[in-house]
Amino acid sequence: MIPPAEAPAFLGQAGWGNAAIVPLAGDASFRRYFRVIDGGRRAVLMDAPPPHEDPRPFISIAEHLIAHDFAAPQILARDLEQGLVLIEDFGDLRVKEHLDAQPDTELAVYARAIDLLADLHRLPAADVPAYDRAVYQREVGLLREWYCPAIGLAVDTDAYVRAWDAVLPFVEQSASPIVTVLRDYHAENIMLIDRASSHGLGLLDFQDALAGHPAYDLVSLLQDARRDVPPSTEAAMLAHYRAVASPPADFEAAYAVLGAQRNAKIIGIFTRLWKRDDKPRYLSYLPRMWGLLERDLAHPALAPVADWFAANIPADKRHNGLAEFVPA
Repeated sequence: MIPPAEAPAFLGQAGWGNAAIVPLAGDASFRRYFRVIDGGRRAVLMDAPPPHEDPRPFISIAEHLIAHDFAAPQILARDLEQGLVLIEDFGDLRVKEHLDAQPDTELAVYARAIDLLADLHRLPAADVPAYDRAVYQREVGLLREWYCPAIGLAVDTDAYVRAWDAVLPFVEQSASPIVTVLRDYHAENIMLIDRASSHGLGLLDFQDALAGHPAYDLVSLLQDARRDVPPSTEAAMLAHYRAVASPPADFEAAYAVLGAQRNAKIIGIFTRLWKRDDKPRYLSYLPRMWGLLERDLAHPALAPVADWFAANIPADKRHNGLAEFVPA
């Protein structure tokens, strides 16, 4: 986590020339984050190096969210050629760590996160690409492309595509509106901030937003890849969403399909992070992801996909299929 060589000059031009640069975080992409400290001022430096990353979508969605009174970080300075963006610092209190320390607040905090989504879903979608069939299929294909070879399985690719084609109409033909889908809306990307607007929640990591079904971000929040959300909490929050957003009757089936779609994608991504990017720590999340995927596959709407999994990936090749490679 050494700051990019261009950072001091960039910060100097932005009026932060005397600031200290302290490592803050990296993530599953090429992006890195640093805290910039100058006396009593703090900001966050995003390093999104081209050609691997493009900060423009983050800036565009941040500005869209801010314009509608959601708490996305203010953009303080930018250098798109270098991939450097100076943004507002929301502090250190992520929802995940808060709930680790105060688990009795889980329902209250999640209810606020649900209320935020309901507010977002009342708005027209941002000017972003559609979450369409091609994207859904490309994403679920990651499980077949990365996980299956990693455990030595040759699977029926054509049947996999057909199975998803059979269930995706539950999402595509839904009566729900097309909304802005943040795509990584979960406890590690939501900050607790001292602000009356946006339910006191700060939003991060939304640069991959697309226009799609409102159930997707609920899945991201309530079937969290990195945190165990009790089924009772998931059920309570879905009931809360139904109370505040009044989704159509087909919402439950779409939620199950998008749950299976997202969880299959993440199994593939986390395997790729190990195989391609030498980040084996993500393998420790796979048992949770398989458990979530199997719960979604139990929904009647997922029968074609569930049949494919039953025929192609035996139970003993799922939850702990890569356990021997997980770091101690």
